Amino acid sequence: MKTITLKLPTTLEAHLESVAKKTRVSKSEIIRRAIIYYFSNMDIEDRGSFLDLTRDLDGTLSAPEDLSINEDHFKEYDAWGRKKL
Repeated sequence: MKTITLKLPTTLEAHLESVAKKTRVSKSEIIRRAIIYYFSNMDIEDRGSFLDLTRDLDGTLSAPEDLSINEDHFKEYDAWGRKKL
């Protein structure tokens, strides 16, 4: 985990300290949770799913339709995905 330095107004730091003591959660953990909450509630334009973002690539490769689920296709490859000799 990376370490960052954060400057807080005295009143905010006092509130953070108080909450940390009451909840027995570290100040770092409270700040991490607050940042996660903040980012998860931002109004960022929904860019769509991975499929939506790669739809223009549809049809650029050819492979059997059951490639990902039919184990017969895996027999010629080792555990690392390399073709067996």
